[in-house]
Amino acid sequence: MDIELEEQVAADAAASLVEDGMVVGLGTGSTVSHLLRALAHRALAHRALALRCVATSPRTEEAARRLGLAVEPFGTFERLDLAIDGADQITPDGWLVKGGGAAHTREKLVAISAERFVVIADSRKPVPRLHGPIPLELLEFGLSSTLRRLGTVHLRDVPRSPDGGVIADFTGHVGDPAVLAEVLSGTPGVIEHGLFSPAMVTMALVARGTEVETLLFA
Repeated sequence: MDIELEEQVAADAAASLVEDGMVVGLGTGSTVSHLLRALAHRALAHRALALRCVATSPRTEEAARRLGLAVEPFGTFERLDLAIDGADQITPDGWLVKGGGAAHTREKLVAISAERFVVIADSRKPVPRLHGPIPLELLEFGLSSTLRRLGTVHLRDVPRSPDGGVIADFTGHVGDPAVLAEVLSGTPGVIEHGLFSPAMVTMALVARGTEVETLLFA
C-alpha cells in the first residue's frame, strides 16, 4: 500500500471538482498538501481558472500562498462553493473523525459553510465504526474542571490551536457517535470536538491504489 500515492490520487480527484470562479475551503493535513499542489497545477494549466480560497490553518494558508493560490480571510465570504479536507476515520454512513492536525474547530466551521463538503482519504481511513481518540479543543479557563467532567481525556503535547485553545483527545468509549457528539457539545469548556456528522458531508473520495471510490452521503 503506497499511502502517499493514494493521497495524491484522492487529491487529484477532488481538484477536478473545482471550477472557475469558485470559493474553496482548504483543510489541513498531509492529504490536503497534495490537494494544494493539484489545485496550483490546475490553475497554472488553465489560466482562466480563478480561485478564491479560505484556509483552515496558518500552515495551510502559508503552503497555499507559496504555490500561488489566492487565500482570503474567512470573514470575506458568507458561503463557500466547496470545502475539501481529509479525515482520520470515515464510517459507511458518513460519520467522520477529524482533528489529528488540531485544526478541527476551523475545519468544522469551513465545512458547515460550504455548499459541498468533500472528504479525501487513503484506503486506511474507512472504518466499520468510530473509535477513539476523538480530538477536542478546550478552553484553558477552568481546564481541570472540564477534564474531570469529560472523564477519559488526555491533553496532547502540541502547541495551542490557531485560536488559542488547548488540544486534547477523548479516549473513552465512543458508542453511538450522535450521542457522544451531543454530550461533548453540551459540556461547558469544550470549544469543539472532532466528530463530524453525515449531514455535513457531501461525499468522500477514497483512493484504493490508483482507483478512487466515491462514497455519497448528504
